[in-house]
Amino acid sequence: GINAEYGKQWYQRRVRGVVGLHGTELRYGFELEGVPHICPCGKTNSMEHSLSCAKGGFVYMRHNQLRDLTANLCHEAGCKDVTVEPRLLPLTGETLKLKSANTANDARLDVSARGVWSQGDKTFLDFRVFNSLAPTNANLPIERALLKHEDEKKRVYNERVLEVEKSTFSPIVCSTLGAFGEEATKFYRQIAVILAKKTGQTYQTTIRYIRQRLQFCVLKTTVASLRGFKGTKCTRYTADNNDINLLYQYNNLTHVF
Repeated sequence: GINAEYGKQWYQRRVRGVVGLHGTELRYGFELEGVPHICPCGKTNSMEHSLSCAKGGFVYMRHNQLRDLTANLCHEAGCKDVTVEPRLLPLTGETLKLKSANTANDARLDVSARGVWSQGDKTFLDFRVFNSLAPTNANLPIERALLKHEDEKKRVYNERVLEVEKSTFSPIVCSTLGAFGEEATKFYRQIAVILAKKTGQTYQTTIRYIRQRLQFCVLKTTVASLRGFKGTKCTRYTADNNDINLLYQYNNLTHVF
């Protein structure tokens, strides 16, 4: 059909090259070709440094694009009250047991939605895309690294969401190599169940569709961290009145001749 043919062409033009070249570099740790030896931040460049460097805003981009994609998937599945960066209710005398719990009155999470686990109930999500090549993660099995980051998120937000919001909390954790944590896997499987029921597709087709979108989102933003521009920003040009007057005069002359 038309959609299948379009998808095939899109894959050939935009995805196959990225997966074939940069995906291989990431998965097997090959040396990057065509990148400066010194990062614009002044440190020696490497694959591990490129994925952690704050220059260029690529760390935030990885997080935000996965957040926005997940919010869109909730919309597609028919969840209600889908909100990006929802504020948490302020504490009104509640005492949280964990010292690591976030008690700020202006605290926010990344996404909230109703109807994920049951009708009307609210679910809060918070995202983390961690660099699996960083020294704090590289020496751990990927399962333990994922669990460690999930537990960190839970210690900060889970108690407050349960006790104050009377809602559920799911930490959405994945690595830059595309491995997702157990909590994230459960959440996306549930979204697949809801979406399959809404669209009439099979669960297998729907979960494959969701996984492909998630994997390409992570891969695309990870490759941007490796290849994206991290130098000094270009100075934005602002036309003053003299420039505008000259432009008008030029336009008038060209119309005359």
